[in-house]
Amino acid sequence: MAAAVALASRGRARSTPNPNVGCIVVADGRVAGRGWTQAGGRPHAEAVALAQAGDNARGATLYTTLEPCAHVSERGPACCDLIATAGIARVVSALIDPDPRTCRTGHARLRAAGIAVREDVGADAAARAMAGFLTRQRHGRPHVTLKLATSLDGAIALASGESKWITGELARAHGHLERARHDAILVGRATFDADAPRLDVRLPGLETFAPRRLMLTRTPVPTGWEAVRGPDAIRELAGVDHLLVEGGAQTAAAFLRAEMVDRLIFYRAPILIGGGRPALGDIGLGNLGEAHGRWRLADQRMLGIDRLEVYERSPCSPE
Repeated sequence: MAAAVALASRGRARSTPNPNVGCIVVADGRVAGRGWTQAGGRPHAEAVALAQAGDNARGATLYTTLEPCAHVSERGPACCDLIATAGIARVVSALIDPDPRTCRTGHARLRAAGIAVREDVGADAAARAMAGFLTRQRHGRPHVTLKLATSLDGAIALASGESKWITGELARAHGHLERARHDAILVGRATFDADAPRLDVRLPGLETFAPRRLMLTRTPVPTGWEAVRGPDAIRELAGVDHLLVEGGAQTAAAFLRAEMVDRLIFYRAPILIGGGRPALGDIGLGNLGEAHGRWRLADQRMLGIDRLEVYERSPCSPE
């Protein structure tokens, strides 16, 4: 299942609005087929893996990060039917599909076809890999990652506004990788006016993965940009399940205040600025106690001289 989850990540921000599923077919202890949901949502991961496995799929075990779909689409057959026709003997899945067209129906149809089904294997990792699809299904909005690059004392720029560069080359490269894993990037009007950001992906081989460019503003935007009037308006963004918020301080605060941030990425440089511009504006806390219990550390590592910390919203924090 860990291998299937890794494959699922390859389709992130490419398969929207379909889930970025990963799938492995194992026959006689060997991988016979592997696949992930392709760009635009088709073909599905199971279809790719089964086609690769061919006749070796008969009697094999299929690992998938999401319950196989049970509904027929104009774009392709139901994965349940493909699995049964291929002769798969056992299906191991990580998550139940929240889409009402498939929810638990997929597993029921597989069992009715005589296929053994095991659920809830590697569920946490799969949910993290498919966070965009799941957040859209459950909350009707994209999964939001807030990116902050700060000094040790929490500044994002000098008092003059100079901010290039707080972090080093490796941290900046990681930031571009994060851009490639999102459907859209959002900045505030002030950030656009001050920095004229390109918001592209400047990594060899990933240049074409540049996301859509969004601006938090109520005023007209330049060609190539889309206006978002407020944090809640991201619910209306078609084709955006993974949203990266990059700045500035007031825009970041607005999304935090609206309880619209699911994941925090901190790039912390080993420098002190003193009197610089803070990373966040007012996020609406009434007392210090309200700040606790909202975030849990999901990952941390060094990127050259900079420290990366990734936090996820705590399950008990408000939505």
